[in-house]
Amino acid sequence: MFRDVPFPCPTDEFPAHLGAVIQRTVLKGKEPAREVIHDADNGWAVGDGVNDPNEPGAVVVGHMKHVVEQNFSVASLASMPPGHVATTAGPGQPWEISRYRYLDEE
Repeated sequence: MFRDVPFPCPTDEFPAHLGAVIQRTVLKGKEPAREVIHDADNGWAVGDGVNDPNEPGAVVVGHMKHVVEQNFSVASLASMPPGHVATTAGPGQPWEISRYRYLDEE
C-alpha cells in the first residue's frame, strides 16, 4: 500500500495499491462515503460526513479500492486534483467538488 502515487493516474482510475485515511464507519460499510479529500500533498482521505473522524480510533489506513468496491461512484473522483474535496448527500446523489480548506485556513 502506498500513500503517494503519481498524479494524475494514466487511466484516471485509483491504482489498486493506493492507500488512504479512511473512516472506519465507511470501511466497515456502516455509513456511505460522503466526503473524499485529495489534499494538497497528494494524500487521500474518505469520511462518512456525519461522524467525527478525529475521535480516537475513528480512522484507519486502507486501500481506496475497498471504498470503490462499496460505492462505485467514488471511482469517478480519481481525477480530482490535489487540494480539492468532493461531497455528496448520500448514495445515488451527485458529487460536488470544491477547493479543500483546512479548518485553520478559515
